[in-house]
Amino acid sequence: MNRVIYFLSFFLSSLIVSCNSNAKTKPQETAPTTKSPEINKKSNKNAKSKTILFFGNSLTAGYGIDPAEAFVGLIEKRIDSLNLDYNVVNAGISGDKTAGGLSRVDWILEQQKVDIFILELGGNDALQGVAPSSAEKNLQGIIDKVKAKYPAAKIILAGMEAPPNMGNKYTAKFRAMYPRLAKANNLALIPFILDKVGGIPELNLKDGIHPTPEGHQIVAENIWTILEDLL
Repeated sequence: MNRVIYFLSFFLSSLIVSCNSNAKTKPQETAPTTKSPEINKKSNKNAKSKTILFFGNSLTAGYGIDPAEAFVGLIEKRIDSLNLDYNVVNAGISGDKTAGGLSRVDWILEQQKVDIFILELGGNDALQGVAPSSAEKNLQGIIDKVKAKYPAAKIILAGMEAPPNMGNKYTAKFRAMYPRLAKANNLALIPFILDKVGGIPELNLKDGIHPTPEGHQIVAENIWTILEDLL
């Protein structure tokens, strides 16, 4: 059975984000965690020496579907099928924003050595109208912490788009922060992680936000296109 290791400290439940009560016209993520995942403590007998850590929100967590059918599980299956020397760790928390990620990343980095760090955050910031400048500062903080703890780690930044109802000015600023961060920090960039999935009803659950298993297959390919070159 393929392994996806879930990390959650006792304090992480406080990081689940509830949508602002006055955000009546903004799409909202409705993906609270319902059960605290446990650390997989399988035998280290056949442990692999390197680790890919996915750090994100409900997209990474695989909200609404079987985790094995979500993109982290699909990437893990491909890694295993190619007999690559990497464990896959899923550190996705539903509802997380960039501020929450910045608050919890130290704990994650203490628990798990990281060789490749895939940063997928910002979607909830956009849904709740967080200033792009604040989200960018938080993402930079996460990047700085990863580099300080594991200087040799490779970081992939997953880009996200803000919903169009936030206005052209907001969406343009939000879109621009990902390539700017990638360039400033010499990171690999996935321009838009939901490319060919976002906004397509048949590839998303009824909430219109979270991908179906078929949608996750496309997202996995979007990630693999960038990840493959780093393995």
